[in-house]
Amino acid sequence: MEQSTFNISGMSCGHCLGQVTRVLSSLDGVRVDQVKLGEATVGYEPKQITPAEIAEAINEAGYQAQPTGRAI
Repeated sequence: MEQSTFNISGMSCGHCLGQVTRVLSSLDGVRVDQVKLGEATVGYEPKQITPAEIAEAINEAGYQAQPTGRAI
């Protein structure tokens, strides 16, 4: 499993944190490590999902996500 961090804009409250956490938790091959305002860190199985696909799922929920390029 690899890790990636995403910058997420459009998050402003606890509801947003919950929404992003739910989206990430629903993705196969993704483990949610931390979600805070403006950022999420996840573990992911590269054979199942890519950082771009993770960002797209967050974007579809109404936020703007972009991988930071920082692998942990």
